[in-house]
Amino acid sequence: MNESAPNPGFKVYDRQATRNLLKMPALISAIKQAATEYSEGGIVSPERMVVPRPNAGVMLSMPATAQDISVHKLVNVEPSNGKRGLPTIYGLVTIFDTPTGQPLCLLDGPEVTGCRTAAVSMIGIETFMSQAPQRVLIIGSGTQAIYHVRALHEIYPKAEVFVRGLSHDSANRFCKEHAGENPNLYPCNPSEIPEGTDVVIMLTTSTSPIYNEDALKGRLIIGVGAFKPEMAEIGEHTLAGSDIYVDDPLGAREEAGDLIQAGIDWGRVRNLADALKHKPSLDRPIVFKTVGTGAWDLAAGRVATLNLAGK
Repeated sequence: MNESAPNPGFKVYDRQATRNLLKMPALISAIKQAATEYSEGGIVSPERMVVPRPNAGVMLSMPATAQDISVHKLVNVEPSNGKRGLPTIYGLVTIFDTPTGQPLCLLDGPEVTGCRTAAVSMIGIETFMSQAPQRVLIIGSGTQAIYHVRALHEIYPKAEVFVRGLSHDSANRFCKEHAGENPNLYPCNPSEIPEGTDVVIMLTTSTSPIYNEDALKGRLIIGVGAFKPEMAEIGEHTLAGSDIYVDDPLGAREEAGDLIQAGIDWGRVRNLADALKHKPSLDRPIVFKTVGTGAWDLAAGRVATLNLAGK
């Protein structure tokens, strides 16, 4: 058996360098392609493995393979790091050449996750709305909110973006801190929904619904933050009156706490890949729930490797 030799071209990219590789338009296009491949079995992305670590921490292992490249995202989640003044999440994404198994590069895990998650939300807006959004409400002022603010400015630069945090002060601080990311950024009160809002994006770790309004045609609801069965952002009332789409049907059954807690009949839940193939009817209210999958990390790996190759 031959021992593996080091790849002289293998490079490690830090957070900023990873961000520079993952341009949003290219990432959106790659994820749309990956969604079709994943639904047809061209990408294999098994359910993520969760390995307990001491003191309530976990290690997450998320591989995905396709004919061209393979990826493995390894993430450590350490809730106690806030007390240490450290990030809660650390992670790495390794990209491999599938035919040979040779490692190609190493990307920053949180950056890949943030960029591809925001890209999936942008795909939802493109797919489930008849026109570009004019007024977007982001509920949550954490890390994912930053990525969504950036993506909205790049893809929908004319849209007004309102941010709702735990308090008006926290929303105001967020908007001041990130004004350079999006000049159309405004804070609002914790229970406020600005008039004319046509997209609501929820990015919290709430364990009880924070949006349970009447389902409205022309107002797209995107749920991102509730990624465990015990979490929920979208209430039963909103869900009952809406058509429901998910980015990953298999993952949603295990992780989409909003849908699990509401007892949603999975027979009425539709796949993003189907909506990309056949434009859905927009005559009814729509909820788009995302939980993420290694297939989206693989799509990000494709964008990164193409940029590295100068294509």
